[in-house]
Amino acid sequence: MSKPLLDLTQLGMSFPTPNGDFVALKNVNLRIQEGEFISLIGHSGCGKSTVLNLVAGLHLPTSGGVIVDGREVAGPGPDRAVVFQNHSLLPWLTVYQNVELAVKQVAKGQHKAWIREQVNHYLELIQMSHAADKKPDEISGGMKQRVGIARALALQPKVLLMDEPFGALDALTRARLQDSLMEIQAELNNTVIMITHDVDEAVLLSDKIVMMTNGPAATVGEVLDINLPRPRNRVALADNPEYQKCRQAVLRFLYEKQSHTEPSTKDKKETQIASIATAKTA
Repeated sequence: MSKPLLDLTQLGMSFPTPNGDFVALKNVNLRIQEGEFISLIGHSGCGKSTVLNLVAGLHLPTSGGVIVDGREVAGPGPDRAVVFQNHSLLPWLTVYQNVELAVKQVAKGQHKAWIREQVNHYLELIQMSHAADKKPDEISGGMKQRVGIARALALQPKVLLMDEPFGALDALTRARLQDSLMEIQAELNNTVIMITHDVDEAVLLSDKIVMMTNGPAATVGEVLDINLPRPRNRVALADNPEYQKCRQAVLRFLYEKQSHTEPSTKDKKETQIASIATAKTA
């Protein structure tokens, strides 16, 4: 196997508290190849966001380290861009100007025509050229998140980090953005790490799903390879036996191997439905 783009080795993170150190992560080991789409999934408090923050350089680990393209992460850098659940656009700037800010970060003395060409390219990529002159309060939540993704991509990062990027959106908008993200990743071959609580989203988008154990001292419990051909169509996958098998494996990990509380009625129902679907396609 080729050298990984991203290498997390014996990664640990502790936070001081009045009652002593709280160990959030312990011995997290993960190797991610260039162009892979990785989803982190697990119960609340399992350290998913801590892993993302360590890769982003927003926190420094108390043990182990993060290597990106052969260099140890010692803080935030342009080789890693983050898309949060809330879009964080600058409200006084237009859609064009928000993306332009990111393009200028990597322009390195390029002329204005190059900057304009790059901004327009990323707006076309997310199908937002028609709203270039609008302010964030003039567009929908889904459109704002599109702009946030474009702004992150415009930094030309080696790793795109996404913290539940579609969590605050309605189901239809979420589905459209998932499809857009798959198209963008196919075109740009980005390496992506995404936090999600949505099992279907994880299976649809990912090459691998990294399932975290419950905290404290959370770590990687299982890594599931998603061997589904691309491009992927959510409607066609609904009856795909491999899709159902992957979905069931994640649900089993979350609600049988890692559930330390009684699952909610919704969780029970989802697990039952997945079990029935798997049985029908087995």
